[in-house]
Amino acid sequence: MRHLDQDDREVPHWLRLDQPDPDYAIETSAEAERTRRRRARQARRAPRRRRAKRILLISALVLTLLVGSGIIGVGLYFHSVESGIDRVDAFGDVPEESRPSKAVQDAMNLLILGSDSRDPNNFSGSRTDTIILAHLPKDRSSAQLISIPRDTWLHVPAAKDGKGGNQDAKVNAAFAWGGVPLMVQTVESFTGVRVDHVVLVDFAGFKEIIDALGGVDIVVDQSFTSHTSLLPNGVRAFTKGKQHMDGAAALDYARERKSFRDGDFTRIKHQQQMIKAVLDKAASAGLLTNPGQLNAFVKATAKAVTVDKTLSVLDMSMDLRHLRGGNLAFFTSPSKGTGMVGTESVVFADTEKAKIFYDAIRRDAIDEFLNVAK
Repeated sequence: MRHLDQDDREVPHWLRLDQPDPDYAIETSAEAERTRRRRARQARRAPRRRRAKRILLISALVLTLLVGSGIIGVGLYFHSVESGIDRVDAFGDVPEESRPSKAVQDAMNLLILGSDSRDPNNFSGSRTDTIILAHLPKDRSSAQLISIPRDTWLHVPAAKDGKGGNQDAKVNAAFAWGGVPLMVQTVESFTGVRVDHVVLVDFAGFKEIIDALGGVDIVVDQSFTSHTSLLPNGVRAFTKGKQHMDGAAALDYARERKSFRDGDFTRIKHQQQMIKAVLDKAASAGLLTNPGQLNAFVKATAKAVTVDKTLSVLDMSMDLRHLRGGNLAFFTSPSKGTGMVGTESVVFADTEKAKIFYDAIRRDAIDEFLNVAK
């Protein structure tokens, strides 16, 4: 019969305090007392060791159980995820001579684009609603996400086919004229920061990501009504305060801009809130201990994103495994406000501040960047 403690865990014979141990039969009374005390200390420490081991075991099992089976290996699963993600040639048409040099080899810069087109290779007429330059310092202890308003007025280099660009325009026009490569070239030209990888997010697919997480909690900063909602009647009201949102509600919240006086700037703030809420929920203990939900989240994410040809999802996951919402800092590219250029409403970049702002990112000088960004 097994000897069980209060937690119904098997206790090794050397920790059993209620049975004689033949190895110590000839001990003196003093030696026996010292042995009893030592065993008692070991018994008290054992549950902590077992709990630590269980935490490590759960962490390992989560990766294996993602596939719904303890037989298929973690590597095979991640290979299947990697192979199922769409890829785009983000850099092939970017002239190398136009690109900034990389100042810090171990730091990483990702260009995140929220596109209204699911096919990154069919970009004619498509524009990006979300443009984020995400910086991961070389120590991977944090992340700085800089939103560039889509109406930022700047110089767009010439598209490879010569049918667009080579003129001042809104930054998101680069995507319509030359797809991902021209967007990379435009952002690099504007910031002086070399882009290492590109991630395109289909914001319609973001709905499935949030639903796979069971929704997210977002604090609504002001009451408003969206008249372009995903609801059948096209109308959704948001009330100031904390709200639990499903994917459709969160998407309506992050897309709305016409209800606000400062339009795109409030929308950027709401998008940043949504990203933080998703990361916090994805990193929660509840998700990590629910293999079915975690698998649904991973699959929904894989369907919603397109990445460049060299980005390894597994390597990126390992790089970002310690990040939580508290490690993220969100910023907006320096600007002088909005105005009109001809008939277009635009955001005017603060080029002097932006030069210092992005140079600190380029050099991975985080403390300096944070001071400039205040």
